[in-house]
Formats: sequence, C-alpha cells, structure tokens
Amino acid sequence: MTANSTVHSSNSTNNSSSKKDKPAKYTIIKQFICENIESGEWPQNAKVPSENELTQQFDVSRMTARRALQDLTEQGILVRSQGAGTFVATFKSQSSLLEIRNISDEINERGHQHKAKQLILRSIAVTEELAILLNLKNNEHVFYSEILHLENDEPIQLEQRYVNASLVPEYLLQDFSQITPHEYLSSVAPLTEATHEIEAVLAKANICQQLEINSSTPCLQVKRRTWSKQGVVSFAMLTSPGDKYRLGSHLVI
Repeated sequence: MTANSTVHSSNSTNNSSSKKDKPAKYTIIKQFICENIESGEWPQNAKVPSENELTQQFDVSRMTARRALQDLTEQGILVRSQGAGTFVATFKSQSSLLEIRNISDEINERGHQHKAKQLILRSIAVTEELAILLNLKNNEHVFYSEILHLENDEPIQLEQRYVNASLVPEYLLQDFSQITPHEYLSSVAPLTEATHEIEAVLAKANICQQLEINSSTPCLQVKRRTWSKQGVVSFAMLTSPGDKYRLGSHLVI
C-alpha cells in the first residue's frame, strides 16, 4: 500500500509539472494568429477566424477564444468590427502620423549635445507577453537594452528595448553609448513597418530615478514595435518627462 501511494504521488507531481510547463490555450491561439500574420499568410486587412471557428479549431471555450482576440486587438495587431468580424490591422497606416527618427539627430538639430548611458545590455528569457510581441516561442531568449539619453547632460528619455535575437544576433556586441539602438537596427534590419502606442503616464520609481524626476511628474511614454522584411525586430518603451519632450509631425495631404 505504501509503495502504491508513493508511485501515485510521484505521478501526480509529474502531471502537475507538465500542466505548469504547458502554455495557456489562449496563448497558443495568439501565437497561431501572429505566426500567420508574420508569415504573410494573413496580410493586412485580412479577416481572421471568428470566436466560434477558433473555439472549434482549438477545442476551447468561447471565452478563451475571445480573450485571445481581445488581447491582440489591444496590442494593435488586430482590429475588431462589430457585425463584420476581426481583421489584421493596417500597421503602416497606424504609424503614418509619426516619423521614426533617431533621437540623437533630433537633439543635434536643436543645436544641443546628445549623450547616451548604456545601463543594461543582456540576454533574457522570453516572457509570455514578449513571445506575442516579438512572435517568438516560449523557450527562446531575447536581447534587452536600457539606454538613458541625455540632452546637454540632462536626462531626456529612458529607452527600454527588447530585440529579436535571431534577427539581430550581434546586438549585445554593440556599444550604445556611441551609437543609438535605432541607428544600429536601421543598418542591420531596415525598418519596413511600425506601430505606436502613446500615453501619458506616471513613471515607476526606478524610471523616475533614472530621469531625475519626482514621482508626480507626468511622463510621455511611447510603445513601439518595429518590423523588417524578416519579421518583428524589436519592441521598445520610450519614457520622457512631459515637461521636457514632445512629439510632433508634419503631414502633407
């Protein structure tokens, strides 16, 4: 009886461990959708499977399928239209209001001096969120950099960037106090598409410390994903004090 109980306990532990290692079903659906988009199978404006179709295909509840579609919609990957369905977002049109520029060029054009401090540069394990944003598998690694940009020796922007290691294998070999990540990535994986998400935020304590601001200072935060012809290259969060930085654009219609 004791031996049987021991075996049963061991099997229970193994089953529990297996369940923990297996990705959530809504994550699997999101990866499936992103893979079809990045491969070109589903181009911009293409209609994606409905909640009912995903429910049947992946043998999940409708709530699980709805969560996967809603998450990708909130990330700007999909667009949902009531009564019409869900479609692949038009990435280029989303980014057309903003020109992606090198921050050092912007500062130099104002007649000021740009400096950069490389705070972090390392390889990290991919999280579930990063796997979706960069279209990666859960067991892969990504490169992470944290760069503080200064204008006339005053902190102006904290750049936190996650990079697809398979597309930019030599990213960790660079000195980003001498060249900006944007400048380097543009040379090795030329930008073809981008999405932007812009919002006013109160920065976390560690970001406030880097930017030398107090916790009540409003900040402008830009979340940006960029693509090359090979796929998603990077996801960056750019945080700047609201009283020191602004975004602008010039549209010709």
